[in-house]
Amino acid sequence: MNAESVWLVDPIDGTKSFVRECPFFSTQIALMRGGKFVLGVSMAPAYDELAWAERGHGAYLNGKRISVSKVSALDGAIVSSGNLKTLAASPAWARFGGLIGRVNRIRGYGDFVHYHLLARSALDVVIESDVNILDIAALTVIVEEAGGSFTDLKGAPVNLDTTTVLATNGALHQAILDQVRFGS
Repeated sequence: MNAESVWLVDPIDGTKSFVRECPFFSTQIALMRGGKFVLGVSMAPAYDELAWAERGHGAYLNGKRISVSKVSALDGAIVSSGNLKTLAASPAWARFGGLIGRVNRIRGYGDFVHYHLLARSALDVVIESDVNILDIAALTVIVEEAGGSFTDLKGAPVNLDTTTVLATNGALHQAILDQVRFGS
C-alpha cells in the first residue's frame, strides 16, 4: 500500500458475538501513517466504554488516562487468550500449555474486551493466533500508549499482514514470547 495515510475501520468488531447477543463487540477505528499505527479508537457500547490513544499522547478510557499493570513475574500474571485455532495446530501449543502452569490465572475474554482490560491494568497478557488487522489495529495504539507492548507471536511489529498477537504490560513481554514463540 503506497498511501501515506490509511484508515482502518471495523464497524462491528466481534460480529459473531453481536449476532449471538453477547456484549463482546465494538467499533474499531485506526489511522496508519507512514506504515505505523498512530491513532486508535475503540467504542464498546454494551460496556459504555470509549478507549482511545494517539501516538505520543497516552491512552484514555472514558476520559481517564489509563496504564498497564506493573506485574513482572509470570506467577503473578493474568493471561487472556482467544482465537487459538492456528496456535493449537502448531508446535507452540505445548509451549502455551507450559505457560498456563506458570501464570496466576488464565482467562478468555476475547475481542476488544481483553485489550481494554490489559490497557487499564486489569490483566497482564493477551495471546491470540487468528486475528484480522481490523480487529487489532486501533488496540495496538491503545495498549502501547498505556505503556504495554504489542507484537505478533514471533515478536515482530504489527503491520497490515499481522494475524497473531502477543500484547502485554511490557514487563512480561520477553518472558511470554520466549515461552510461546509461534512458528518455531
